[in-house]
Amino acid sequence: MNASTHTSATSDGQQPSAVPEPLPRPLDPAVLPDHIDVLYRAAWALCGSRHEAEDLVQETFAQVLKRPRLLRRDNNIGYLLRALRNTHITRHRAAMRRPTTVPLLETDSEDRVEIAGSFDAREVMAAIAATPQPYRDAVVAVDVVGLSYLEAARHLRTRKATIASRLHRGRQHIAGALGEPASASRSVV
Repeated sequence: MNASTHTSATSDGQQPSAVPEPLPRPLDPAVLPDHIDVLYRAAWALCGSRHEAEDLVQETFAQVLKRPRLLRRDNNIGYLLRALRNTHITRHRAAMRRPTTVPLLETDSEDRVEIAGSFDAREVMAAIAATPQPYRDAVVAVDVVGLSYLEAARHLRTRKATIASRLHRGRQHIAGALGEPASASRSVV
């Protein structure tokens, strides 16, 4: 082996430099239409629906154009696919947090009107006011104000299980004051 071919230093004594890393550059919006087909196929594979895939690609383009990133390599499609996947995951997580909606049947709404019409608001408020303080606070926080059990527990400075217990007893007390059976565990307001 020739020593001159495998030297670790150049003739001026410096180490040879590695391939220079390209400078970061912004994503060119003009290249986005070139990648629609690839992104659409990937979105269709993620969603399983043609319409959802179209929406996902549009939302991904909107996100990419709204907040452009600097790319280090000439790999636009890799960046776009990663953005597509992240957008899909974000949409999926948001959908999981949303409650499912179920249409009411006509008989359900008629039953609710009948129940709601059987008590005067003054009677209900008087029954709530006659409830002992800790139970009344739990009922007002959850049933009237609309706080979750955890939020009510934080607000009333107690445990979530205590709120559940006080809420049950408070509802029983209100149901008894309104003349309903003592086993009523549904919300009265």
